[in-house]
Amino acid sequence: MVALESTILSHGLPAGRNLEVAARLEDTVRRAGAVPATIAVLDGTPQVGLTTAQLERVCSPDEDLDKLSARDLGPAMASGRSGATTVASTSVLAHAAGIGVFATGGLGGVHLPPPGETTTWDVSADLAVLGRTPILVVCSGMKSILDIPATLEVLETGSIPVLGYGVDEFPAFYLRSSGLPVPHRVDGPGQVAGAMTAHRAFSSSGMVLANPIPAEAEMDRELHDRLLAEGLAKVGETAVSGADVTPVLLEHFHTASGGASLDANEELVVANAELASRVAVELAR
Repeated sequence: MVALESTILSHGLPAGRNLEVAARLEDTVRRAGAVPATIAVLDGTPQVGLTTAQLERVCSPDEDLDKLSARDLGPAMASGRSGATTVASTSVLAHAAGIGVFATGGLGGVHLPPPGETTTWDVSADLAVLGRTPILVVCSGMKSILDIPATLEVLETGSIPVLGYGVDEFPAFYLRSSGLPVPHRVDGPGQVAGAMTAHRAFSSSGMVLANPIPAEAEMDRELHDRLLAEGLAKVGETAVSGADVTPVLLEHFHTASGGASLDANEELVVANAELASRVAVELAR
């Protein structure tokens, strides 16, 4: 089985397109020989694997679902609320359901300091959850709006192995390379499955499999760098902080790129779902 998050559907993609991507992701997993399990919390109940009607509900803008991280699960369940799951909460619920492989777009990480500042305490809960949850997360690195070197350091501190799939340099979401080396390279699903099996024998932490965006879907680097600089300047001008920074930056990418970033996001998450499914099949042998 392969877990899929729901935040990308409810918060990361526009209405209409999100439902198309949801169906494409689940079809991709099935074609690769695995079972998709899109995860969300609906009316206070965690749902691991959604029906067509539930997927439509998650993708409906009228639902206005909460964005639930791991810390939000208990309160949301107790109060009967509905919400989409992030990397952190999806990992927790997938592990509780006995699912060991999770495909997503990008991992959360350490945020860049706000303009004019040199430090930040804004670190995604994804990293702490992976430090204590034995799940394989297949992603295209973390979003390039984050501090990638600092995030890799936090992953190392959490004893979370980082594998690069077919590459020696860590990917940067919209870009195939961040220029930073990956600690370990793997070149096939069998190698990934072997590494994860060996890791689980002595550690309770998760593992990150960094799969670069397909070459044909990679954003133009010059466009990417310009959008990032503009987005950071916009954050500084509007005094946005905390959890509101990422949505502002991503919205700028989506609108100022003419939809190019949305196309890239879709292709990389589909590629990750396909790879995750191949690894899940190997782990099940």
